[in-house]
Amino acid sequence: MRHGDILFAAIERSRDHLRPWMPWADQDRAATDAYLARAQASWDAGTDFGYTLVDPVTSAALGACGLIARVGPGALEIGYWLVPSATGRGVMTAAVRALVIVAFALPGVDRVEIHCDEANVRSAAVPGRLGFRLDRVVDDTPEAPGETGRSMVWVLEGPPPDAQ
Repeated sequence: MRHGDILFAAIERSRDHLRPWMPWADQDRAATDAYLARAQASWDAGTDFGYTLVDPVTSAALGACGLIARVGPGALEIGYWLVPSATGRGVMTAAVRALVIVAFALPGVDRVEIHCDEANVRSAAVPGRLGFRLDRVVDDTPEAPGETGRSMVWVLEGPPPDAQ
């Protein structure tokens, strides 16, 4: 099965779960393929690094996460989402922990950020478990129906002790 097939299948079966927080939750297959093409180009350019989390037993996508260069010099943002059946099992905490180690191994990166709407309690729990500090809450334009328009910015300056 192609990467696009398993990722789109995960999005399709998770639309109700993703819709409150992800403005792209109702994307069609063509939009998923276009996203994957942009993601590959960003990877090749060394600017963004996206990963699909795959169940080792079923080969189904559990979600995605990545390092995104959109928060200024010396910093990367981590973004993530999971299918409902993968939540509450430590999957994303482990994935974000690995991304933090990778981020701080990249030249010039000394800060990692996670941004999420303050109403997205489950998403905010991940940086809290990993030693990020809540740096600020900023007013933002809601992009998805569940968002309040107040975005939490979690920051980790590093590298963390266990990454050295």
